[in-house]
Amino acid sequence: MRHGLGLVIALSLACMVVFLPSRVNAEEPVCWRAAVGVVEITPQEPLWMGGYAARDKPADGKIHDLFAKVLVMEDLDGHRLVIVTTDLLGITKELRAAVETQVRQYGVEQESLLLNASHTHCGPELRSERLLRLEIDTSYAASSRKYVRWVSKRIATLVGKVVGRVEPARLFYSHARAGFAMNRRLPTENGFINSPNPDGPTDHQVPVLRMETASGDSKAILFGYACHATTLSFQQLCGDYPGFAQQFVQEDHPGCIAMFMNGCSGDQNPYPRRTLDLAKQHGRALANGVETALLTKTQKELRGPLQVAFKSVALRFAEPPTRKDLEKRAQSGNKYIRIHARGLLDELDTHGRIKTEFDRFPLQVARFGDDLILVGICGEAVVDYSLRCRHELSKGGQIAVWTAGYCNDVFGYLPSERILQEGGYEAGEAMRYTTFPGPFDTSVESRIMDGIHQLVNGLSRQ
Repeated sequence: MRHGLGLVIALSLACMVVFLPSRVNAEEPVCWRAAVGVVEITPQEPLWMGGYAARDKPADGKIHDLFAKVLVMEDLDGHRLVIVTTDLLGITKELRAAVETQVRQYGVEQESLLLNASHTHCGPELRSERLLRLEIDTSYAASSRKYVRWVSKRIATLVGKVVGRVEPARLFYSHARAGFAMNRRLPTENGFINSPNPDGPTDHQVPVLRMETASGDSKAILFGYACHATTLSFQQLCGDYPGFAQQFVQEDHPGCIAMFMNGCSGDQNPYPRRTLDLAKQHGRALANGVETALLTKTQKELRGPLQVAFKSVALRFAEPPTRKDLEKRAQSGNKYIRIHARGLLDELDTHGRIKTEFDRFPLQVARFGDDLILVGICGEAVVDYSLRCRHELSKGGQIAVWTAGYCNDVFGYLPSERILQEGGYEAGEAMRYTTFPGPFDTSVESRIMDGIHQLVNGLSRQ
């Protein structure tokens, strides 16, 4: 019975591929120039893995390779957007800066470059300073820095190649849904804990952007979902469910490059989890969501012009702990509380104060005419941000809104005002793994949303 059901599903998927419409109207003029490319970024030597503080050894193998992928889109006036997706835990400031510097030679400016991480927890640790802070063998910090330099060069080289081969193209947007993500903040008598909360807020939308050549051949399928890539926790390199989803989409569309862009998933987990088979199942569920989006009659051809904008805003932290509080925490039995407190004491001794601002928080917006607004937020943004952006920017559903977290600088968790009031891991407890003094203050959400509105309004007036 089980085999028969599998055959029916396989045949259904095959039919979806066969009957996928190539374009909305072949007689419409081509509005874009675009190209796509991919490069492998699997570490060439054993690196310490990121994602879980309890890791105690480097990677000891791989399930599949890791990749960086580049989609370049230009309107007929030459306005450009370069989206880079990666099978990495995060984009560090150092990686973003290195890529940004190197791609200027190809005419790619800051506002046109968007880097996103899938947030797989089975990838290498890119934050060398974190390895040193956690007192891990210094050789791994050196290897991490070397890897970041290597990856930045590979990504920048790929950007140059893809920019150089853009061709007339069409772009299409649609969306569907996938249901395996669930809110992971469960309220209890003792506060919020990390556990499935079926009644918590989620964003199950699967946004899909498809690029095809003027002759009608699909070349790139960029898709997103708001869910942590934490199905797996073993010591092998793997893209987790996003890696499998990309594989499945590419198998269903030979000759097409599939790209995954993580959404606002800071408080969302895949359930159930912890086995390789479940990672594959979630990947197939997401790939099915992509197929559904490609088949929907609401698929819309994107028009220009393309407008891009980038700015940094300043966020404030809550009142930092006192020296007395830090000295007490520095004696904690919890290793991570102890290390965090000692780092802040060193900062206090060196500078005479503890920083009160995150002064360069990057925000990015791209607008595709009156059809689509793409918002890029850094950090592990919680789901409130994507839900609010869709509500406030869509003009009552007249324009599609796609919000991606994990863009350009994945420093740690980005809570909303609601989550700060509720407390728990995403609200501030996770800050112990960073160099930040503690939680953001309650103005964090309004500062970010004000910045996004300023960018969008500025584009609307151009």
